[in-house]
Amino acid sequence: MAIEVNNESGLDFDERAVLDIARYALARMRIHPQCELSVIAVDAAAMEQLHLQWMDLPGPTDVMSFPMDELRPPGKDEEEPPPGLLGDIVLCPEVARRQGEAAPTAHSMDEELHLLTVHGVLHLLGYDHEEASERAEMFGLQKAIVDGWRDERGLTGPSPAPTTT
Repeated sequence: MAIEVNNESGLDFDERAVLDIARYALARMRIHPQCELSVIAVDAAAMEQLHLQWMDLPGPTDVMSFPMDELRPPGKDEEEPPPGLLGDIVLCPEVARRQGEAAPTAHSMDEELHLLTVHGVLHLLGYDHEEASERAEMFGLQKAIVDGWRDERGLTGPSPAPTTT
């Protein structure tokens, strides 16, 4: 998979882990191994501008997704979809840090970024959380992916709970 991670946020985070969890999520969702994904980390001011421009909402948010080829996971009996350009995930480490610290089970900015990366991937694949049933499906899948990734790496402790609404 061609996944590019660019950090323009001014904050240091584990870019390799973000790349790794994005790759893991795409493989788990059976997306073609030659798909392309871009992950960009920006500061709060840049994220606020994007949030206002694309969602007409004030203030910075934690993650935004911009799909390109509208790739979708295959059904149980379907082959993997063709390769394509999945799109862009924009992360805001500053917001992630605040969310991780404020979560009921406080966790690091990196752990929050792992969760947000998976959240962004799922949005690119067409998942949403507007309705209660959609939220249950998306957040359940998100938890399973994050837990599986953490388990394979021998990471201990509970996975961060979703803070994205």
